[in-house]
Amino acid sequence: MLVTAGQRHESTKLGPLLDAIWVPRPAGLGPRKRPAHLVADRGYSYTTCRRLLRQRRIAHTIPERSDQQQARARRGARGGRPPKVDPVRYRQRNVVERCIAQLKQHRAIATRYDKLAVSYHAWLILAALLLWLPE
Repeated sequence: MLVTAGQRHESTKLGPLLDAIWVPRPAGLGPRKRPAHLVADRGYSYTTCRRLLRQRRIAHTIPERSDQQQARARRGARGGRPPKVDPVRYRQRNVVERCIAQLKQHRAIATRYDKLAVSYHAWLILAALLLWLPE
């Protein structure tokens, strides 16, 4: 988890978030640092995000925003092809959205009372652990 400032868009932290991925592998193999596929909402449909994912060779499913569709239509043949969006894979994003909704059941997370990002991050981890641990 990475915490951004309240007025900062979360897509600005996509690079650092991808750098923080560390999934252990069986003995003899190094940790996995690159996801096989990324599914994100329209908030990540910026050119910088798509470029970053292409540079890291990460397949992605990100629908295009309506303003991008209109701009591409205005350019005609020079507008390029629209990105492919697999609707079945995109539906899997609801798992993340439901997790965020459950995290926001905690009042301290939903309203972000903490002034320090370190404190808020600690509350996020604590709430995630409470979700993860069996009742």
